Amino acid sequence: MRPDRSPVYEPILPSATECFVWRQDDYPLSWSVWNAHPECEIHLIRNAEGASHIGDHVGAFSNGDLYLIGRGLPHNWVTPLNQGERVDGRDVILQFDEDRVLGISAAIPELKSLAPLLALARRGMYFEGEARTKGAEILLKIGQARGLERVSLFLGLLHILATSRERKLLSSEHFLPSSDPLANQTLRDVLTWMTTNYSRNVRLEQLAKMAKMTETSFSRFFKRTTGTTFSRYLSELRMAKACELLTRSDLPVTAIATDVGYDNLSNFNRTFRVLRGMPPSRYRQFRRST
Repeated sequence: MRPDRSPVYEPILPSATECFVWRQDDYPLSWSVWNAHPECEIHLIRNAEGASHIGDHVGAFSNGDLYLIGRGLPHNWVTPLNQGERVDGRDVILQFDEDRVLGISAAIPELKSLAPLLALARRGMYFEGEARTKGAEILLKIGQARGLERVSLFLGLLHILATSRERKLLSSEHFLPSSDPLANQTLRDVLTWMTTNYSRNVRLEQLAKMAKMTETSFSRFFKRTTGTTFSRYLSELRMAKACELLTRSDLPVTAIATDVGYDNLSNFNRTFRVLRGMPPSRYRQFRRST
């Protein structure tokens, strides 16, 4: 562990002629880590599955999922990959300054209606139904638009998100991100290591040693800073890769269980059912029929 290592920052640099940043990212990039920033973020997953980690929420994501992440909320979307693998254009991202948008409400009073949305977004939001579909469509159009058309689409997207009832809050109301830079760096290192080593026989003892803590102290640290347990996070990473293999390959379930780190098929099936609400074989049928 290197406590003096510089933290990873996500580049959020709107040009002088734009009021927000729009970009499409491959995965992974250097900032594809557990991170937070002052800007709000609208995030679309285009072509992958994986595990979402937003505040103290840990869950699954798949193609077409749309999120709104508020100011200062730590977040990450992990697609477990083999060494050297890459997902082209996985993420479409729009980031904007909450204060800048609300600050012009004196001139455009209608913008005040966005304040409740942006306040709730500090817990993270996931959109379903028409909001998910239309929101994704507009977000993609923004990337091709210029000038006032671009701003018009941006405001239209915010309107859809603000008026939709097809949304879920993700992080708990009382979750507070750590403000300790060293703790955040330690957590990023641990989570990054887990992302690439999830299929191995990962033990709590290994990660505690990496963090230079006792196992008990590390367990408390992990729960306090992520809102979930080490074992739950590891299971989500493994299930995310299993879901991808079930959807995109014809490997038998027994082989997939082994590939993602389970030497006991019963344990794999039980964990999959708990986290995905159905057995692996049914999940494969469901994903291939949609």
